[in-house]
Amino acid sequence: MKFRRSERLVDMTNYLLENPSQLVPLTFFAERYGSAKSSISEDLTIIKETFEQRGIGLLTTVPGAAGGVKYIVKSNLEEAHSFINEMCDIMTEPNRILPGGYLYMNDILGNPQVMKKVGRLIASIYAEKQIDVIMTVATKGIPIAYAIADYLNVPVVIVRPDNKVTEGPTVSINYISGSSKRIQTMLLSKRSLEVGSKVLVVDDFMKAGGTINGMKSLLDEFNATVAGIAVLIESSDREERLVDNYVSLLKLAEVDEREKQIQVTKGNYFDLLK
Repeated sequence: MKFRRSERLVDMTNYLLENPSQLVPLTFFAERYGSAKSSISEDLTIIKETFEQRGIGLLTTVPGAAGGVKYIVKSNLEEAHSFINEMCDIMTEPNRILPGGYLYMNDILGNPQVMKKVGRLIASIYAEKQIDVIMTVATKGIPIAYAIADYLNVPVVIVRPDNKVTEGPTVSINYISGSSKRIQTMLLSKRSLEVGSKVLVVDDFMKAGGTINGMKSLLDEFNATVAGIAVLIESSDREERLVDNYVSLLKLAEVDEREKQIQVTKGNYFDLLK
């Protein structure tokens, strides 16, 4: 079946967006549309220019017989500023305060549109680095991890506090929670992570960083490497911070239960883009 150029452009764009970070040979597109490679190259040039103009991402080409084209996600800076400002406003709603100074976040973590934007922003930071897998701890980090994984096109592994019969053999460690100073346990299925993997560690909230530090220790048991650390919200209290070199979208400055006030500012995301 012969495709018109307009049809090729639409289908090709859709394919690239659905398969980020995957090297696609030009012969794949040529055979898919019954077109010459020269025509495919011209189409890709149009898509590349549009992606860059709209802040959708980058198209990188790899020359040679084993080469092809790869879509790399990037965030639009203007949209990123707008989204994070909006998130700051949402997080400062007084009715989010729960007893003990905790914040209600399930509506945010359960909103697919919000998670999609969060995933895109964080994935943009790591899109050109080698990431083999994303690791998070059950349960609130899961939607964030999958949102990022969708843009990086990598699997997700979930660390749990207790054993599940469906997990098979597991590796477990004890770690000290940075905020409560209590000894806790986390474990991971032996089958879920290959030795030597480069891992992006993700969580929804970081105060002292004890949970993330525990995941780093667990990765040592697999001889895996921490390729990056990303959190949705970090606490501004850095006195006992156990983790360095991380990405945060938001920063929680203060929760005043008595006055029903919450102070949230931008995290370090934009500092890392400079």
